[in-house]
Amino acid sequence: MAVDIRPAATPFISYQNRARLLRLAGYAGLVLLVTAIGAPLYWMITATIKSNADIYTFPPIWLPTSPEWSNFTEAWNAAPFGRFYLNSIIITVAGTGLELINATLTAYALAFLKFPLKNLIFIVILATLMIPPQIAIIPNYLTISDVLGQNWINTYQGIVLPGAAVAFGTFMLRQGFLGLPREVLDAAKVDGANHLRLLWDIVMPMAKPIIVTFALISMVAKWNDYLWPLIVTDEARMRPLAVGMSYLHDPEGNTDWGLVMAAAFFVIAPLVAVYIFAQRYIIEGIAAGATKG
Repeated sequence: MAVDIRPAATPFISYQNRARLLRLAGYAGLVLLVTAIGAPLYWMITATIKSNADIYTFPPIWLPTSPEWSNFTEAWNAAPFGRFYLNSIIITVAGTGLELINATLTAYALAFLKFPLKNLIFIVILATLMIPPQIAIIPNYLTISDVLGQNWINTYQGIVLPGAAVAFGTFMLRQGFLGLPREVLDAAKVDGANHLRLLWDIVMPMAKPIIVTFALISMVAKWNDYLWPLIVTDEARMRPLAVGMSYLHDPEGNTDWGLVMAAAFFVIAPLVAVYIFAQRYIIEGIAAGATKG
């Protein structure tokens, strides 16, 4: 009797089926990720028009039983949110602008100029990233309280200037600048362009995605900053939105969370609008910062 010694047949998945399964797994992962990120945001948005009874109900009610649109007007009138908005805009624009100027000029020098101890200076800048920012709070406060004999507490400059220098932005922009084609810069130098002309007309337009990305990161950090503005201000007229939201909390525990969520919507709405406008630069900018060491 002849014995069949051929190996047993094994399941075979075609390339097309394997690719389809991987695509489905990727979509499933994206759905889970979007759900995990979007559920809290959805809860906050729906809570802006919920009553406290709906918010405290268990199991949770995902849609308000009786929408209370008055939460927005009551939240706006419960604290001087108009002043808070003005303060946040001034602090964010001034702080982001100063950070962007400092980071751009420093990154350009570290990427394209030749001077002694350049690498050591870059290492020192990177080393500051390992220092927790909370350590600098007391020295900064003491400095702000007596700047050339002037008290900068409850002032815009006292809030903005201590954060004007940023190591992360310098590192991020330097990495992006190093990825730019040097031939274009060399050609501009041959035509007689100085460093400011190179930076403004050549480097910044080519590095626009990474510059916009850093500006967005800085803007979000300034807009949401809570601890330093809380410490360096003690008057409502100088406080930004992030600190101003605390005026809606009841220390006795009787907080109307519908009003708080409506106030939170005031805070995040400008950020969402700016993100929608700048999102096309973000992925390109982050990728550009990781391509060159």
